[in-house]
Amino acid sequence: MTEQDDASPLPEPRFMLPSVGGHRRRHTLPASEFRNLNPQDAISVFEIEREAFVSVSGECPLTLDEVLSFLGQCPQLSLGWFEEGLLVAFIIGSGWNKDRLAQEAMTQHVPDSTGVHIHVLSVHRHCRQQGKGSILLWRYLQYLRCVPGLRRALLICEGFLVPFYRKAGFKEKGPSAITVANMCFREMEYTLGGQAYARRNSGC
Repeated sequence: MTEQDDASPLPEPRFMLPSVGGHRRRHTLPASEFRNLNPQDAISVFEIEREAFVSVSGECPLTLDEVLSFLGQCPQLSLGWFEEGLLVAFIIGSGWNKDRLAQEAMTQHVPDSTGVHIHVLSVHRHCRQQGKGSILLWRYLQYLRCVPGLRRALLICEGFLVPFYRKAGFKEKGPSAITVANMCFREMEYTLGGQAYARRNSGC
């Protein structure tokens, strides 16, 4: 639900293969790739999430077991950004079928829902202050437009993140009934267009 940024970004790491015949060579993996996550990605997801959130709030939006559960139940509602094969940013969502998010939405996936609960958006510490959170969120929302039956995306965030999500097209629904470690949240909603709209505008 939140993108944690460092005040001063570090340079993006370059990942090299060991030298072969006295020459170093680069990975042949795609320079940049967006794809759905799976349970095999859970450790990388949790490491990025833990570093981003624990130092700030002392809490992770999702435990490792919850990450594994959602990536097992609804991998199609996640999206990871990989650079040279390494995860640099991700979003995890699950299905939700009520107008407002409730406490149980934090741990439940409701299959065949018209709504998506976005649990967490996080960026690797080496890749912050580069706009990756905004780019990934835009890609994710365009992707959701292509998923049959989906009509809206919901999330909760702290007040200081409301402008970030407003800029992405979300609208406030008011204070959230959900509490985590005595933290208060605002609930926000993004309306997804119909499938015909998605095909015309998102390259689906």
